[in-house]
Amino acid sequence: MRLVLAQPRGFCAGVVRAVEIVDRAIAMHGSPVYVRHEIVHNAHVVDKLKAKGAIFVEELDEVPNGALTVFSAHGVARGIVDEAARRALPVIDATCPLVTKVHIQGRRYAARGRTIVLIGHAGHPEVDGTIGQIDAEVHLVSTVEDVGRLDLPLATPLAYVTQTTLSVDDTRGVIEALGRRFSDVVGPDISDICYATQNRQTAVRDLCAAVDVLLVVGARNSSNSNRLREIGVEMGVPSYLIADGAALDPAWVAGVATVGLTAGASAPEELVQGVIAALRALGDVEVSTMVGIEEHQSFRLPPSLERAAPQHADLAPVAATV
Repeated sequence: MRLVLAQPRGFCAGVVRAVEIVDRAIAMHGSPVYVRHEIVHNAHVVDKLKAKGAIFVEELDEVPNGALTVFSAHGVARGIVDEAARRALPVIDATCPLVTKVHIQGRRYAARGRTIVLIGHAGHPEVDGTIGQIDAEVHLVSTVEDVGRLDLPLATPLAYVTQTTLSVDDTRGVIEALGRRFSDVVGPDISDICYATQNRQTAVRDLCAAVDVLLVVGARNSSNSNRLREIGVEMGVPSYLIADGAALDPAWVAGVATVGLTAGASAPEELVQGVIAALRALGDVEVSTMVGIEEHQSFRLPPSLERAAPQHADLAPVAATV
């Protein structure tokens, strides 16, 4: 069997930063450190941090008074920030800087009197946080059909922002539908779309042109991981979302000549290596890495944490080689 690894794959800079924030907070302040919502959507990452001393909660009323609290990479609504301030909780914000950029864009558009349209998925924590960060009504759309259902005058000055786990390809049709229906529409430049989402989807499209089966390492509640699998299906390649090597079904790859392997932005490289080991347990595997974009993006940690050494080196991103 030939196994081709996508490039890039796995952890993005926002995820690296968020995990390291929790890691260093524990190293500096001791356990427990409370984290509102999963820091990123991956059970393996969450479990490693739990073992170190992180406690994950869904609401702030689960956090004891005075306990150090971390907001997840997905961001939170202003109401959550205000609640933490009222309780005088010490907070470290691990919101991805690209998500924060969306919040700022939305507030700026609203301040200019524009009606805000958010392109995203209802119920996703990033979407809930973004809606709660904009001081105006936000109209959520996911599809071209949703645009047609917007109950707004056609001359309404609109501005759109997007969920970061959607790519340019994911949002293009919705943005075009907004432009067709409404006469005054503005939005962020394409360069403001999350680089990691677009890069991983482009890599999967290239990968699917050369493989018979696609495996995507990621969690079922990871929006970007699910989208990678969907792209494989759209390209006519049998595609499976797999949590780790233990979840590999040998029937998926029985008699297959070439398998493609990628990972969502919240899946660490160690899980990719686990899937490779599971495939090798089935027989001889020749591994190669496709030519792709080399990512060198990084985001600064909060200044209060920069002097603390990371404790989870195994969660750090690694070069896409075997």
